[in-house]
Amino acid sequence: MARRKKSTQMFHEYFEEWIELFKVGAIREITLQKYYMSLQRFEELAPNLKMNELDRKSYQKLLNDYALTHEKQTTMDFHHQLKGAILDAVDEGIIEKNPTRKVIIKGKTPREKKIKFLNQFEIQALLRELDLQEEISWDWFILFIAKTGLRFSEALALTPNDFDFSKQQVNVEKTWNYKETKGGFRSTKNESSKRKVQLDWQIAIQFSQLIKNMDIDETVFVKGRVFNSTVNNRLKALCLKVGIPVITIHGLRHTHASLLLFAGVSIASVARRLGHSSMITTQETYLHIIKELESQDNDKIIRHLATLI
Repeated sequence: MARRKKSTQMFHEYFEEWIELFKVGAIREITLQKYYMSLQRFEELAPNLKMNELDRKSYQKLLNDYALTHEKQTTMDFHHQLKGAILDAVDEGIIEKNPTRKVIIKGKTPREKKIKFLNQFEIQALLRELDLQEEISWDWFILFIAKTGLRFSEALALTPNDFDFSKQQVNVEKTWNYKETKGGFRSTKNESSKRKVQLDWQIAIQFSQLIKNMDIDETVFVKGRVFNSTVNNRLKALCLKVGIPVITIHGLRHTHASLLLFAGVSIASVARRLGHSSMITTQETYLHIIKELESQDNDKIIRHLATLI
């Protein structure tokens, strides 16, 4: 009887119950919010779709409708979230057959994504303009991101205990939840994000002095509520002042990676330093730079081979 009642339940209601039962408390808050966003979109697209009406055609139509306003990868993410609930419904006998089998993922043409980063001369001009006093400030934060390539939330979570000046390293193993009022430490994006990042001798000396009187578990940069816009506005003002392209804090991370790649650092080393889960992420993100470097390498190869005769 209960199973029959479930089969006539609205799918979006089942999906919401499934999220509450299996996802709340089991996944990161930011990931959970993506499930709720999918639920909201699902309710808009198929408010009257019942569990016993869910077949390959109705599911494909749902994905097609979603794909009209979303890129292919986003549609794929939406599908994967719904599929988890659907497969459980099949296991429970609420749905007889898996309607997601041989599904076709569509999506609107993605916009060309051009990563904003500074070249070596521009980043040098920016860093020269920083107002680096004897106390920690957002200018010090900007310098640190530029020289380490850390994510915004990773740098915010740093404490003096994370620095090993004898080895010129900073240990990245947590993030700061700046999106919520209360803040607080959280786990890193993934396991590969936990890493030791090498520091150059100059910034190692600078920060050894800046944090020497701080408590070992005190956050270095966070002194209250932090807004991403506060740091980005400061960075924007600096960029405008020195007449260089305006970038964001995340753009500084791209700048860091780009400079390393142009300097000849291997993709594998850059991926580890950035905390990417695989080199594929690094290659996809910096494909335009890698292609440019390959073009330069081809010129070197031809010039070298020409000297063999």
